[in-house]
Amino acid sequence: MRIKNSFLWLALICGLLVLGFILFPLLRLLTAPDPEQMGEALRDVTVRKAIWLSVHTAGLAALISLLLGTPLAYILARKRFPGKSLVESVIDLPIVIPHPVVGIAILSVVGRNFWLGRILHEIGIRIMGSVTGIVVVLVFVAIPFYINAAKNGFEAVPSRLENVSRSLGASLPATFFRITLPLASRSILSGFIMSMARALSEFGAVVVVAYHPMVAPVLIYERFEGYGLKYSQPVAVWFILVCLILFLILRVITADRKTRLSKGAEI
Repeated sequence: MRIKNSFLWLALICGLLVLGFILFPLLRLLTAPDPEQMGEALRDVTVRKAIWLSVHTAGLAALISLLLGTPLAYILARKRFPGKSLVESVIDLPIVIPHPVVGIAILSVVGRNFWLGRILHEIGIRIMGSVTGIVVVLVFVAIPFYINAAKNGFEAVPSRLENVSRSLGASLPATFFRITLPLASRSILSGFIMSMARALSEFGAVVVVAYHPMVAPVLIYERFEGYGLKYSQPVAVWFILVCLILFLILRVITADRKTRLSKGAEI
């Protein structure tokens, strides 16, 4: 009993240390700017545009991840094939590659010195220093988070339900959209949120590919470098608050979806 209590106390102390380590710097950041500085930052058109650009491009990146990643996540969850482990490792690569390297890698294939870059330039698609370039970078870094979450969701759906649906005459697409996708929707929504969160926080790769137009992390860095903490903190606080509100809304939507699915299952 004494060993058990000692372990619980150790777990409690470690938990408090972790929470303090995370919350203390954030609370200090949130409380450092005074109301006048916060108001001045909010009235700044550059700040508002940067925050909106971050939210807008991160949302697009998460949506593209959902559209492109869902079929692959389903295949990885349901099929066994040679090289599957290699495919999963490749998908996870953007998680471990240093962020500036991601930007350099993307520029190496979309620059004019490479055939793909020349084709894009000829048809009028500009990657470097453009919103398109920002979205491309954000998809690259965010899509692994979506695919892994969606894959876990599909794996949690019993395959026997799909087999029953198919035995009753439903096609594979009909089974997927009527059975599998609704049952895995919570994981898919969670993956969407995780990929958008990852996209919102990206800095290193974006600053290589598209320093301008500025997303919020780049603007915060520029103001810190040029003017110090006093001018960077209010922008950072507004960005954190916007992200917090956004993800609270998405979490509420996810929770409502889970409740509706639970009620449907009970009926």
